[in-house]
Amino acid sequence: MNFSDVLKALNQASAFELFRMRAAINRVLDQPQWVDAVSGRLRVGQVVEYFDSQANAACQATIIELRRKQALVLDIATQTRWLISYASINLDGADVQIREQVRRGLGRNEVAVGEVLGFLDREQRERSGKVVRLNDKTVTLLCGGLRWRVAYALLHRVVDARAIEGEVLEIGVRNPEP
Repeated sequence: MNFSDVLKALNQASAFELFRMRAAINRVLDQPQWVDAVSGRLRVGQVVEYFDSQANAACQATIIELRRKQALVLDIATQTRWLISYASINLDGADVQIREQVRRGLGRNEVAVGEVLGFLDREQRERSGKVVRLNDKTVTLLCGGLRWRVAYALLHRVVDARAIEGEVLEIGVRNPEP
């Protein structure tokens, strides 16, 4: 499914139309055949990947208990117990990235908590930091011990893996040796 096209269509819908669509999707996901299709493939102790909509990222967890409509899991990274919907479990290894076709910057659905991203500060210096929170219109980045709130349109991917913890990057041209 092309999520970019779906998001484009959803952006043209009214709030009421989106609410009606969400209600319809929730009704379909609660149907027993969807729950049974997933829960039948799960076992206690199994490691699974699930989608965390708050972090907009895939997470790994161990199944602790299977309930009627949800699974109790232990998140491997945080060692936190969560009740998650069976529909959020990615049994088939589907790509969880939603790539919006945005002219400038990154889209809300292209950013995940824990990623390292960059931006230009007010003095036009290149900054980079780790995403600690996703807000509606901005991202909170931890750059060199300081928290920055940056609009999605101003963000870019960081190519230099050493550019973490708020380093100021110096980019230069190296002359090839003869």
